[in-house]
Parts: sequence; C-alpha cells; structure tokens
Amino acid sequence: MSDPACAVPLTTIAREWLRIGVTGFGGPPTHIVLLRRLCVSDRRWIGEAEFEDTIAAVNLLPGPASTQLAIWCGWRLRGTVGALLAGFCFILPGLLMIIGLAAVFLAEHPPEIVLGAAAGAGSAVAAVALHAAWGLAPASWKRIQNSEDNASHIGDKVRWLFYAALGAVSAATIGPWLVLVLLACGLIEVSVRLRGLAVRSVLPLPLAQPLAQPLAHPLAFLASDSTGTGGLLALAFTAFKVGALSYGGGFVIIPLMQHDAVGTRHWMSSGQFLDAVALGQITPGPVVQTVAVVGYAAAGVGGALLAAAVAFAPSFVFVLAGARRFDRLRGNRTVQAFLTGAGPAVIGAIAGSAVPLAAALARPWQYVLLVLAAAWLLLLRRGVVSALLLSAACGAVVALSCP
Repeated sequence: MSDPACAVPLTTIAREWLRIGVTGFGGPPTHIVLLRRLCVSDRRWIGEAEFEDTIAAVNLLPGPASTQLAIWCGWRLRGTVGALLAGFCFILPGLLMIIGLAAVFLAEHPPEIVLGAAAGAGSAVAAVALHAAWGLAPASWKRIQNSEDNASHIGDKVRWLFYAALGAVSAATIGPWLVLVLLACGLIEVSVRLRGLAVRSVLPLPLAQPLAQPLAHPLAFLASDSTGTGGLLALAFTAFKVGALSYGGGFVIIPLMQHDAVGTRHWMSSGQFLDAVALGQITPGPVVQTVAVVGYAAAGVGGALLAAAVAFAPSFVFVLAGARRFDRLRGNRTVQAFLTGAGPAVIGAIAGSAVPLAAALARPWQYVLLVLAAAWLLLLRRGVVSALLLSAACGAVVALSCP
C-alpha cells in the first residue's frame, strides 16, 4: 500500500467529508458509494483496486466499517492529519443531528405526537435487524463454500449453520457475553482449517470453551462491566465496549448496549432504547451513533459527546495503526479462517438481536407495524430509512387518534 499522497488541501477534505456526512442517509452502502464516487470516480485520488482492497480490510476490523473507510481515505490523501480531519467531518453531522433528536425524544414531557412517532419507528427496529442479517448472509455463505482449505463442502455448510444458530441464540439470551461466542466460532474454524483438525460436521459446543479460554477473563470483564461504578466512568466504559467490540456491524453490539443502558444502569427504558436504535438508523452515520443517545440519556449533551468520542476512538486507532498493513491483514490465512467462522455467527447474532428488540415493544399496534415493516423490507425489498419514517408516521397517527 502506497504512502499518503499529501496533495489534497485540508480544506477540500473538510468540505467534501462534511458533505458526505450530511447526505449519507442509508448506512454503510450509501457511505461507500459516496466515498467511491468522490475519491475514485470523480477526483481519481485513489485507484479502484486499492479502494476495493481497503473496503475488504476495514471489514476485518471491529468498529463501523464505513467510518473506518472514511478515515482511511483521509489518511491516504493527507496522512494522520487528513485521517483525523476526515473522520471528524464524516461523524460530526450525524452526531449533531442525533443529539438534537435525542433532546426532543428524551425530553421530560415530549408532545404526544413525538412519543407516537418514536414508538412507531421503534416498532420497525427488529425488522431492520432481520433485514441487515438477510443482506449479509449470501456473501458469507458463498465465502465458506468457495474456500479451498476444506474439501468437505457439506461439513462447511453444516458448520456455517451451526455458527449462525449459535450466534442467534446467544444474542437473544446472553447478549453481554456474545463476544465470547463470536470468538469461539472463529477459533473453531481456525482449528478446522489451519491445524488439520479432521472435522466433517458440527463441532460440539464444549470445544468452544477451551478455544476461547485464553481470552475469557479480559473479555468477560469487558462484557460484564464489573467495575461497580456509575456516572461518566460507567458511560465511558459502555461506549468503549461499543466501539471496540462491534465487529460485523452495529447491530452486533445492540444486545450489549441494551444490557448496560436498560438492564444494568437504568439510563433509559426499553422503549427509549428502541427509539435510540431507530434514531441511529434514520440519521446519517453508522448505527454506533446510537451510543450518543444512550450518553444523552445518562448525562445530557456532555454524556452524548463523551460516549461518541470514546466509541469512535478505536476506529481512529485501528486505521492509523494499521493502514500500511491492510494488504497483509487481508491476505493472512489465519485471519481469513477466523472470519469464515465468526462471520456467520455475527450474522446470526444480528438476526438474534431482533428477539430482545421485539420483546421491548409494549403495545399491540406496534407488533402490527413490526410485521408490516418486515414485509416492506424483506418481501418488497424497500429501504430501511423509508421503513422507519413510514412507521414513525403511523405511530404519530395512532398517537393523535388515541390520545
């Protein structure tokens, strides 16, 4: 990978990345299209092959991949300063928007129409999780079938289904410990593919325990938050877990965030958490921005800014520390084997996160909206933002009709 070009003015980076931050509704697919159009097609700052390789590389890292891609593009153009500026400008518009919406939705006495819109949008969140998992599944399924490391494609497929099912069950039942399950699935696949383990079908679940044992203690600490402290320290710790453990997309950390924000710290109710996830979807930027709403609920605007800063910090660190090594990371057989196992577990976890999200719904009409949103996304194949906005509009109508 070549060194930074050091030719593009910082003012241009600030202007263009702010523009993408403002217009990037629709999540990572939209962000990638806008960054490719700017850096590859229109300005020709970065070659197509290098850009595509970097997309693959950032998807190997924990954290929001499209944010890391935006940071990397800034690094590619102007080094560390460019990376910091690009990342800040990319994140800032969505962050300001979501904090402003959080102030409205989490106000002490919000208008009934606002409460109805929030309840309506929250109704669709579980369907959005299923839609995200459905969209990721084909590429992962193709990846495990096309692998040349294991001659038994039947065994590959069975293990894929096993990993996905384990991830789904774990997300639905043991949310804060989910990261251990993802690690175990990845390590099982490493053992199968790179250590000559003769496995032709599903490995027994107990094998996951010794494979994950070296990392069990530190990651258990991260998952459980045993510090016993509250206030800003607890908020920062939750945000750090969100930023450092969100491999495979923001929905993977939803069960963990829900456990901390609703179950342990009681910063917000289940309904308010659904609102937070919905706001993270309808604003430009990654789902990880949801942590800013959690921060606002815990400690106002200062808490929102703190949570966002801590959650996005790992992405900057990963890119700045590893940008020159992305090509080697992508070509590493051990990394590829790990992702072949962890990938389907992540997809299952995203689908499984729909269970606690749906369980948080409190009114019968919300379940009707959930079914309609699922049909809109999965059968009609329409967009996430439109599903959430239509659900919010329905919720507002219900609130006005039934005060």
